Amino acid sequence: MTISHVEPYTDEWLQQPASYVRQVIDVLGPEVADWWEGPCDPRDATVRLSDGTALVWDEESGWRLGAFVSGGRGAHTELNGIRYLGHGLLPKPERVPTALSDARAGVGASSAWRPCYRSHRNCRDGFDVALAFYAGLIGA
Repeated sequence: MTISHVEPYTDEWLQQPASYVRQVIDVLGPEVADWWEGPCDPRDATVRLSDGTALVWDEESGWRLGAFVSGGRGAHTELNGIRYLGHGLLPKPERVPTALSDARAGVGASSAWRPCYRSHRNCRDGFDVALAFYAGLIGA
């Protein structure tokens, strides 16, 4: 099996996280009001929830929950009262709803402290291979 890395800062690389985020959105279902991709450095995505909160995923610290303050397509989102969901940088999409419930309750693996699983500057650390797995599931 050949491992193929996507060239950093290409359109394909910039859009890689969207497949993973869409799968999380599918699992969250009607709880999702809107979503968008943010800019890079680090790459991120925002999922607005129907209760006025938002989930933000980025390629350094994974998912975080908070009250939506500001943000929009192409801009980094600002949240208040942040709780990081835990469970790593790319938790399986089906694990995110339970992690979200834990973060809302302030229990489990959730934390107010920002984890840093990797740096967005490490473009060839294999993370794009992990994201490519989710892109493959969308195309299947």
